[in-house]
Amino acid sequence: MISATEDSNPTAALISSLNANSNSAGKTETNNADTEDRFLKLLVTQMKNQDPLNPMDNAQVTSQLAQLSTVTGIDKLNATLQALSDNMSIGQSLSATSMIGRGVLIPGSSITLNDGKAIGGIELTQPADSLKVLIQDAAGNTVSSLQMGPQKAGVIPLAWDGQTDEGTPAVDGTYKFSVEAKLDSNQIDATALTFGMVNAVTPGVNGATLDVGKAGSVSMSAVKQII
Repeated sequence: MISATEDSNPTAALISSLNANSNSAGKTETNNADTEDRFLKLLVTQMKNQDPLNPMDNAQVTSQLAQLSTVTGIDKLNATLQALSDNMSIGQSLSATSMIGRGVLIPGSSITLNDGKAIGGIELTQPADSLKVLIQDAAGNTVSSLQMGPQKAGVIPLAWDGQTDEGTPAVDGTYKFSVEAKLDSNQIDATALTFGMVNAVTPGVNGATLDVGKAGSVSMSAVKQII
């Protein structure tokens, strides 16, 4: 005869196993049904073979059933959340395909001059009394200094006509630029933004990734502005 005391260990082990399994997302309905079936069979076996002189406590049976219900509910919740996450990832990837062929501003300090035109951007976390952009060549020499005056917080487009500080046109190519922003004579944070064209979109478990040519691959969250 199996006593209630002797059976409590396998029951606890099964509960522990169920709790461990509940941490894994994407459990199927079949697995849930199998788990419930094994638990109920064990519980019925306990009750059939319990010591008549020392029967199982009703509170103990109720507690075990409540734990089964809780674990099963967590499994179903995990499966639902995983399905929602998958659908959101697919939806984001489909939405991102509309960005192919569009220009975007992403964090980066490069700016490309082509036919006397170059595009970039600046992101300010707070307003600035003065904003200055320094454009440098590959050797680190300052080619052009742009005074952009007071600016509001947010993303600010940057356009360079290719003119140097000497008044001569710069040669086409890729340059580096840095930003100096001040508020009440104090330096404030300013992020340089580089321009790129979206060539392709790659779906992934963490969302869509954009191929932005020379700027490389970036996540959707890295895009500061679509042009």
